[in-house]
Amino acid sequence: MKESPFLSTEEYALELDNGDDLARFREEFYLPDGGIYLDGNSLGMLSVRAERSLLDALNDWKRMGIDGWTQGERPWFYQAERLGACLAPLVGADAEEVIVSGSTTLNLHQLVSTFYQPEGNRTKILADELTFPSDIYALQSQLRLRGFDPDEHLLLTASRDGRFLEEDDLIACMNEEIALIVLPTVLYRSGQLLDIPRLTEEAHKRGIMIGFDGCHSVGAIPHWFSEWDVDFAFWCSYKYLNGGPGSVGALYVNRRHFGRLPGLAGWFGSDKGKQFDMELSFLPAQTAGAYQIGTPHILSMAPLFGALSMFEEAGIDRIRQKSLRQTGYLMELLAVELSGHGFAIGNPPGDARRGGHVCLEHPEAARICKALKENGVIPDFRAPNVIRLAPVALYTSYHDVWRAVQILKRIMEERTYERYENKRGVVA
Repeated sequence: MKESPFLSTEEYALELDNGDDLARFREEFYLPDGGIYLDGNSLGMLSVRAERSLLDALNDWKRMGIDGWTQGERPWFYQAERLGACLAPLVGADAEEVIVSGSTTLNLHQLVSTFYQPEGNRTKILADELTFPSDIYALQSQLRLRGFDPDEHLLLTASRDGRFLEEDDLIACMNEEIALIVLPTVLYRSGQLLDIPRLTEEAHKRGIMIGFDGCHSVGAIPHWFSEWDVDFAFWCSYKYLNGGPGSVGALYVNRRHFGRLPGLAGWFGSDKGKQFDMELSFLPAQTAGAYQIGTPHILSMAPLFGALSMFEEAGIDRIRQKSLRQTGYLMELLAVELSGHGFAIGNPPGDARRGGHVCLEHPEAARICKALKENGVIPDFRAPNVIRLAPVALYTSYHDVWRAVQILKRIMEERTYERYENKRGVVA
């Protein structure tokens, strides 16, 4: 791409698009006609390939019935492992260390029930106060199941400013009472990317296991979980991975832990060669497949075959480069065009610390989001004052970004947001 100084003109946006080596993938997505979709960090858009692989699964069911489990191009019995192998390069893992299964919170329950082993003074779980609430609910539940009071045994590292976490503060909380640490890779509001290798190294120095919630990073940011020696991780597939609403989640388990008995056992975690022996003693798979519980949701998994094929072609490193360039471009446009309208950028400015979305703060955020949607721009609101804007490398153009900022500028100048109540809808 031709390098040139930042310009806030439409011509400059079009020039960036002309030099974009990922632009061809945009044509494969069903995008709103004339609209601008900037909510891919909440739900990614449908692609032609994902649609096709779902229709293929329906056709297999129609043609083969029960034989779809072992026949056809994608036998259902092995789909979780095949998709795990597709995801492994995105998180820096071996194929055997990743499995597609369950949902984010279910997988967190599975992993905590396995790796939280309180002993002696080590009875506490360390998390943070800025993490997605569902993770906290799960950790509280796991503590109660073990007979511990979450108010005493769930330690939440505080943020100094309500936006970011300091790694030094997290490390300072890694004391001799901590049995397990669960942290996000990227904070869901501010988009801060944590220093995963440093936190992992410091936890292991103290004999503490550590896992990460990758929902807001996998598919937008490359990770190297195996190289960093992360113990476990889990994530969804409906955000940056474009797997569809309710698409099946995924998890990673470091091969050092293969052979460990899962905390929540179920028949699909069995050694696949023995699963249909129907013995009453559980023989787990010697891979991350052991952490499956029930029968896979085949139709909810199917779109991932098409969706993930694009990641293989585009490459996660190129996706990350474009994501950083687009979020950087968006922040520059906001600074130039929205000055004086009461906005603040609430995400880290530096590339090394920024996830895949821009966190735009404003006291009237909820009503501004409603005005944006009315004008064809789909943003994402997070209480109390955050507008999340996520250019997604595979389908968002630079011209989309430019147009969205111009629409937002007009909304603020004409004060049309005042028509709406400053209150979120049932689903934000």
